[in-house]
Amino acid sequence: MAQVQRMSRLMIKTLRDDPADAETLNHKLLVRAGYVRRTAAGIWSWLPLGKKVLENISHVVREEMDAIGAQEVLLPALLPKESYDVTGRYDEYGDLLFRLKDRKGADYLLGPTHEEIFTQIVKDQCSSYKDLPVILYQIQTKYRDEARPRAGVLRGREFQMKDSYSFDTTDEGLAESYALHRAAYIKIFERLGLDHRIVSAVSGAMGGSASEEFLAPAPAGEDTFVDCPACDYAANTEAVSFVATETADGSAHGPVEDLDTPDTPTIETLAAHLGVPASATLKNLLVKVDGEIVAVGVPGNREVDLGKLGEHLAPAVVELVTAEDFEGRDDLVRGYVGPQGLEKVRYIADPRVAAGTAWITGANKINTHAKNVVAGRDFEVDEYLDVVVVEEGDPCPKCGTGLQLDRAIEIGHIFQLGRKFADAFQLDVLGQQGKPVRVTMGSYGIGVSRAVAALAEQTADDKGLCWPKEIAPADVHVVAAGKALQTELALDVSEQLNAAGVRVLVDDRAGVSPGVKFTDAELIGVPTILVAGRRSAEGVVELKDRRTGEREELTVAEAIARLTA
Repeated sequence: MAQVQRMSRLMIKTLRDDPADAETLNHKLLVRAGYVRRTAAGIWSWLPLGKKVLENISHVVREEMDAIGAQEVLLPALLPKESYDVTGRYDEYGDLLFRLKDRKGADYLLGPTHEEIFTQIVKDQCSSYKDLPVILYQIQTKYRDEARPRAGVLRGREFQMKDSYSFDTTDEGLAESYALHRAAYIKIFERLGLDHRIVSAVSGAMGGSASEEFLAPAPAGEDTFVDCPACDYAANTEAVSFVATETADGSAHGPVEDLDTPDTPTIETLAAHLGVPASATLKNLLVKVDGEIVAVGVPGNREVDLGKLGEHLAPAVVELVTAEDFEGRDDLVRGYVGPQGLEKVRYIADPRVAAGTAWITGANKINTHAKNVVAGRDFEVDEYLDVVVVEEGDPCPKCGTGLQLDRAIEIGHIFQLGRKFADAFQLDVLGQQGKPVRVTMGSYGIGVSRAVAALAEQTADDKGLCWPKEIAPADVHVVAAGKALQTELALDVSEQLNAAGVRVLVDDRAGVSPGVKFTDAELIGVPTILVAGRRSAEGVVELKDRRTGEREELTVAEAIARLTA
């Protein structure tokens, strides 16, 4: 049986003021309430109360993963470079990867994710179709060298994650494993008390035929997603697909005509100079794709979503051009690039730049633009990709209704990987017909430490944290108002509750004022507060619901009966 947690012996130091560097609610409150402390940028120490919350979330995750037949393992965080060379991800991860050498000069990395290692484990352990399907998972620390760690534990350089992997012999089997995980994730997040949305996502460099994200709406979220108010469509903005515009009749437009447009290198200056809306102009953004210059054309009133472009072109590396890239390129006039005549440059366009549409765009001459530049007549599009930043009111791809935008924290992601990693490691098993069968995989992640932050963001109020019962570090926070008699009663009630299986945190600190204790109880956020106060001599205590603030005076016997029911 667990012991009563006594604050007089607990390593906890609450703070009255927010940390100077804290911008998000979870960062402020988790530090102030004594759950975590910063060790270095993006690196956090979990103190006793924080560790309990982290473990409570892990417990829920384990129960639901075990319920679908998944088997827990623990793989190393220190990994050999060779495994990630096989898939090319040692280089693809770039600066995100923590790289190191051992004393003999061999290359290692700290694991950002474990697809490669799980694939090798199954290759070593499974040789026949009779060994599959199998689902393996772990809850472990991951490492990514974030350039700008922020928002407390929400975006750190090391973090707790549950990652699981399914291995099947058929695509139908993969679909079943994916469905099992999807259902398990719904149960996990419902049990955690997280308001969440399931949205379509892009697979990007991970590959695969299906990908969905589980998002927890919160102002501190770094993900933007769209939600249709008229149908069930929801998606990460990078996964929103614009319905292509029908081909227009380009014959109605006159010939290309140059316009004298001095000092108009931006869409804003051009539109103002000509007195036309930005939507009448064609913006041409130059990027480098694996070092090759590529032009991306979008309507002038829209912005290119570099994340979406990168997902479309993955695993290629996409980066903006620099001033040096224009040197020796007479065909590229900075600020006045137009798609007509760009024979040496690959041209990607948004579907809104449909064949037959006419635009005002750069004339590839300094201080000059051109009008009546018609797609399909005056320039050809090498590839159409939906690459604009999604805006509020854009049409829903499913029903056409204007979309709504919201911010969210990504708390889970599920992929149907297919055979990308199995191909890399030649993961085959002997099939029913006696011939080798290539295994197909799924990859499924939950951010355990992220879930702590998401819950803090969603459930906190102006007084502090306010945990759901299953996740809280205790079921009841007993507060002794100060005098010896009150402390004695508080400890007695705590022991009785503990004996009945109730998890108890009791504030028995001497020399601490009742006001400070009450403030700390609300800051710490245990769902029920029991106060041994002014009527302790009568055997009467006060029960307070942390979330609603409702209070009720009960005898000790009544309170214990209520809390153990």
